Amino acid sequence: MIRGGERPIFREELIYTPFPMGKGLIRVGSSGGAGGGKGRNFFFDSMGDFAMSGLFGLVSKGDCATTLFYGTDYHSHMGTEYGGMAVLGDRFYRSIHDISQSQFKSKFVDEYKEMKGNMGIGVISDREPQPLIIGSRFGTFAIAMAGLIENREALTQALLQEGQSFGEMTRGGVNSVELVAKLINTGRDLVDGIERMFDQIKGSASILLLNEQGIYAARDRLGRSPLVIGERGADFAVATESCAFLNLGFKLIKYLEPGEIVQLGHDGLKQKMGGKPSSRICAFLWIYTGYPASSYEGISVEVVRENCGRYLAKNDSVQADLVAGVPDSGVGHAIGYAMESGLPYRRPLTKYTPGYGRSYTPPSQEIRDLVATMKLIPIKEVICGNRIVLCEDSIVRGTQLKNYTIKKLWENGAKEIHIRPACPPLMFPCKFALSTRSTSELAARRAIRTIEGKDIEDVSEYLDPQSEKYSKMVDWIRRELGVTTLKYQTLDDMVKAIGLPKEKLCLYCWTGKEGE
Repeated sequence: MIRGGERPIFREELIYTPFPMGKGLIRVGSSGGAGGGKGRNFFFDSMGDFAMSGLFGLVSKGDCATTLFYGTDYHSHMGTEYGGMAVLGDRFYRSIHDISQSQFKSKFVDEYKEMKGNMGIGVISDREPQPLIIGSRFGTFAIAMAGLIENREALTQALLQEGQSFGEMTRGGVNSVELVAKLINTGRDLVDGIERMFDQIKGSASILLLNEQGIYAARDRLGRSPLVIGERGADFAVATESCAFLNLGFKLIKYLEPGEIVQLGHDGLKQKMGGKPSSRICAFLWIYTGYPASSYEGISVEVVRENCGRYLAKNDSVQADLVAGVPDSGVGHAIGYAMESGLPYRRPLTKYTPGYGRSYTPPSQEIRDLVATMKLIPIKEVICGNRIVLCEDSIVRGTQLKNYTIKKLWENGAKEIHIRPACPPLMFPCKFALSTRSTSELAARRAIRTIEGKDIEDVSEYLDPQSEKYSKMVDWIRRELGVTTLKYQTLDDMVKAIGLPKEKLCLYCWTGKEGE
């Protein structure tokens, strides 16, 4: 465990060493005391910016570490790179681990018991090691972030020119969490600093900041990532995922509004800055990213997925023997399809959950393919001779669906395979979180490149489900996947399934428009 000395001093080593092939090594360890110098090794690939992280914070009348440990663990579906916890008692306790090859629980199950304090924050991060401990003119604080800063490099260069320096390097650049902390430190106080940070960044950043006064929780100004507040007696918690509250005894009392800043302290919950009227929450939270037991803006993830399946079935006339979902996030969509169509829901594919997480989120294609290969186990007795409607949350690259899902169905005797994604074709890489990575990876863009003979900027004709070019694109993807039929959800039906006005949703991945 990484421990600080007496506040406000936090002693640690954080070393970045360049390696060939764009690799790097972060060693985090104590600079003093028993075991100093052993440290821990964190490996990463030099990739483009991406982020999909889960936050959990707690202010408790008693020791917070156990609840913090489990609350953070309930966000494990939000990331696969790093897990981190920081607890404030008589000093700061902090631990960060690489969780790319093992689960959060296994890395922290012994360490959290040594963290003594009644306030803490935790994070499951898919980019930077965090939380960070920052010494500032406002005192020492711990900070964690969920989001993506699109103009990170420009902000970094501006601060460097002002004489600032950065101590944390991640993937060949500065740690975005440290950048956010430095922007906050330019304010008159912490709240003003958070406001100034919001003013300067392009992209998305929701943060938890822990100091002696409590936890400052701030949701990004367009609300692309959620934050919710829970209450358990005299204890208060904040989380990205509301499902984290359910088994820990917390009652959900508030969804933070976009841009809202609150402080959780021993004297209760205080609003420090009101929310903004505009909202662009990520629609992909309901389609794929979020956990089924969570809700955003009061709308259940599982119910939305059932609604998506119902809309898929209403617009479908295919003859089939059964409906199935690609585990896990396709299951809710498939249940809705079965409810609407009357076809039986069955499980031709089962997910071996104990050892494998999400195959979409790991950073390298090699690891994604390995997880996809190993985690899904076919059941031949359910597959053989049947016409199968297979519901999927989305088609991003299509490679895993083709090589590790569809292939298993054909090899086990499927008669027909009908793919039904719960959202429209993904056309644009996400600018605000880890939902899609690059244009070249997207199946729809590969189809367009083949049809047009080149990459094109204006893809508006391919966005219209009634157009001939849209039909050609979908048919190309169908043939590439090697399935009997392929029919996507329409954008309008996906929006209706969620139940919020279109202007309240971020639909950038499908439309390429930030305000739609």
